[in-house]
Amino acid sequence: MRIRIEIDQDLEEEEIIIKSSVLDERVQKIQNAVNEVIQSRHKLVFYKGDTAYYLKLEDILFFETEGSGVQAHTKQDIYRIKYKLYELEELLPGYFMRVSKSAILNIRCIYSINRSVAAPVIVQFQDSHKQVFVSRYYYKPLRERLEEKR
Repeated sequence: MRIRIEIDQDLEEEEIIIKSSVLDERVQKIQNAVNEVIQSRHKLVFYKGDTAYYLKLEDILFFETEGSGVQAHTKQDIYRIKYKLYELEELLPGYFMRVSKSAILNIRCIYSINRSVAAPVIVQFQDSHKQVFVSRYYYKPLRERLEEKR
């Protein structure tokens, strides 16, 4: 594999081109890594009361809608954020995934998934009592993403 960087002073927007004979797993991993770097430039501001917090995205377990707003959950706290879930889907790095109409979770923080026939699928996080319900529609894609991660 070759990597080539061209500097063009007249370029208005950076462009990354990946040339490959096939779209295989290796190429997709490169694409995902580049996307994560690009998306990590977006800094999110979290609010609790009148105070603004600048947290690392890795510390966020999940985002969920609560009333008319969106909340971000860490192991210990809950913060408000001034984005809608659909906007967060575009901004967040690839290790976040929509798992229901009202939640996006950090798949790197998943500790366990409890799936029974009669009850909804529940994701739990290590060192936290918090949990997220996963809708049936999103369960299979979530399971596939977790398999990829292995």
